[in-house]
Amino acid sequence: MANTTKKQTNESNKSFKEDLITYFKGVKAEWGKISWPQKNQIIFETGVVLFVVVAFTIIVYLMDIIFKGLLGLLSH
Repeated sequence: MANTTKKQTNESNKSFKEDLITYFKGVKAEWGKISWPQKNQIIFETGVVLFVVVAFTIIVYLMDIIFKGLLGLLSH
């Protein structure tokens, strides 16, 4: 009985190692299929993201000031 359990564990470890090796071979194969964007596209899209973040930050800040002022009027 102990030998059967030991054999199953060894087979399980082999299978896991083989599965892991197969997985990483697949990852390596897929990695080569990736089409990376051009440098100027990355720079442009980063600029757009930064602009949107700054714009929304300003909008939220202005809304905070407005609501704070309105709540100040209610407390008087």
